[in-house]
Amino acid sequence: MQVKHFTIPVLGGEALVEEMNTFLRGKKVIQVKQRFVGKKPDEACWTYAVRYVDDVAATDRERSKVDYRELLDAPAFNRFSALREIRKAVAQEHKVPPYVVFTDYELSEIAKLEDVTLEAMLKVKGIGESKVEKYGRYFLPKTTDASPPNNEAQSSPPSSITALFPDA
Repeated sequence: MQVKHFTIPVLGGEALVEEMNTFLRGKKVIQVKQRFVGKKPDEACWTYAVRYVDDVAATDRERSKVDYRELLDAPAFNRFSALREIRKAVAQEHKVPPYVVFTDYELSEIAKLEDVTLEAMLKVKGIGESKVEKYGRYFLPKTTDASPPNNEAQSSPPSSITALFPDA
């Protein structure tokens, strides 16, 4: 972990603010402490002590894509592929990007489950009650008689999902 200090005058420090922001965008910031110094307007400034870790933005960009065909066994990968199709249809119906419904990681964890239930989905890292309430029912097996969240009347699946799985 490293520390970098910035001193930015209250009057005329715009270029230094941009320099600090550029620095911050390229680092993983652990902590920022700020302090106001000076009583006269022409001497007043903000000082910032930034604790950071180097080059996090670069390592995130270099991260390779995950090949789920290699990580999952054949039956789980087939379920994963089907879940991605369902996710695509749900995302289109709700007018959101697919990763908002469930990420690939979350789908791969659902594909590994022996018994897919709303309760089991809640145990997957990254899936909370909100996602399960909004989208969980679309990913349940057709034979599951799960009651909808909060005992609300369950809406029918989007038409695009019905086309994929006519018995849903």
